[in-house]
Amino acid sequence: MHLTTSFALALSAAFGVNQVQAPVQLSAPMPTVQTIEEYVRDYFIDEPLLADIAKCESRMRQFDKSGSVLRGEVVEEDLGLMQVNETYHGKTADKLGLDLYTTQGNLAYARYLYEKQGSTPWNSSKACWGKSKNNKSAPVVAINKTK
Repeated sequence: MHLTTSFALALSAAFGVNQVQAPVQLSAPMPTVQTIEEYVRDYFIDEPLLADIAKCESRMRQFDKSGSVLRGEVVEEDLGLMQVNETYHGKTADKLGLDLYTTQGNLAYARYLYEKQGSTPWNSSKACWGKSKNNKSAPVVAINKTK
């Protein structure tokens, strides 16, 4: 037993503490029984449009066939499920403690971005997801005023 572990156990016993609490887990690992699409849809259950965007942007893939993070077909700096551009968003993601190269980090940053800018960052794929039943943005309708 390490000296620090022995010391910690001795202190616990001396002060009447019977149990050592495990550290709190901040993020849960992905369940292995879900498909990636099920995981994404569960993650975005409150904002299902984001799951539709992921389907259009990456076909629900975080990694390519070789196991590397999926990169954009048009813009190579776009990463993962949500095709978040690392050039524009990498520093902010780092400051938030999010890794765009992981499924959890990519989805968490997409949620952050959506809360700040709505669906605008994904407008290049709007032809795919724009008609989704989950798209809450209403079309702009001009109203003619008559005098």
